[in-house]
Amino acid sequence: MVQTRATVTVAALLHPNVPRTAVDRFGAIASDLEIVPDVRELEHLSAVLIFGGDGTIHRHLPELHRRRIPTLVVPKGSGNDFAKALGITNEKVALAAWKTFCQSGGTNVREIDLGVIQGSGGEVLFCCVTGAGLDSAANSMANRMPSWLRGAGGYLLAAVQSLMTFEPTEFRLNAEGRETRKRGFFVAVGNAHRYGRGMKVAPQAELDDGQLDICLVGAMNRFKLLCCVPTVFAGAHLRIKEVEYFRAPRLGIETGRPLDVYADGEFACTTPVEIGLLPRAFRVIVPA
Repeated sequence: MVQTRATVTVAALLHPNVPRTAVDRFGAIASDLEIVPDVRELEHLSAVLIFGGDGTIHRHLPELHRRRIPTLVVPKGSGNDFAKALGITNEKVALAAWKTFCQSGGTNVREIDLGVIQGSGGEVLFCCVTGAGLDSAANSMANRMPSWLRGAGGYLLAAVQSLMTFEPTEFRLNAEGRETRKRGFFVAVGNAHRYGRGMKVAPQAELDDGQLDICLVGAMNRFKLLCCVPTVFAGAHLRIKEVEYFRAPRLGIETGRPLDVYADGEFACTTPVEIGLLPRAFRVIVPA
């Protein structure tokens, strides 16, 4: 059982590879800041700082959502796609946003949507992108790489390797009465517009529009798909005829064979799944 305390009002959560000294500059602005492994240890929190990447954020989402605690992401992970979707491109930008929050009484807090997956494993929240198929196979491979390799293009390498062995399957998508059946490589569902260290798989996604952006990549020649991989970094893959892109507030996914579903780069469950949104469910501290 987690013992709670009420004396500290700002918590810092660190990825295991992040040194405790990373907090020093932020702690100098807010003296009541404490590094903890779990925010459940503290009562009456006014803010949480997460020093890590998308996976670190993902693991703490349920509690942050439940308590609606304003959260600042300090990009210290291998991809940092969620931080960059918020406009936090580096630690300097995060520090400036933290100063504004502390000095202004929280005027730079933004309420954004959260995605929610309902599957065999229960409910899983996500802030960035979830998907099934080739991209999940690449996620699984990338997660087994050393952190230095993941941060140096490991996801792209994993995607190319997975492309050689992944067999397309049938995807059956149901978006509030709109049914799509297509043999394909993967489906990605975005709350944010990017994942995989800068791949803009859902380039039109907005974090607070109440809509999921769905990208279904149909079956095609493997060489053509390999040539299309660089276009995802610019969001230009939407011009490819085998790519279908649309928006919906809810989506059901069934597949010809069970596929792993990954969310924010972490394993969530297997298909079939229902994916929806929790509007304005996550309070984040953003650049002024």
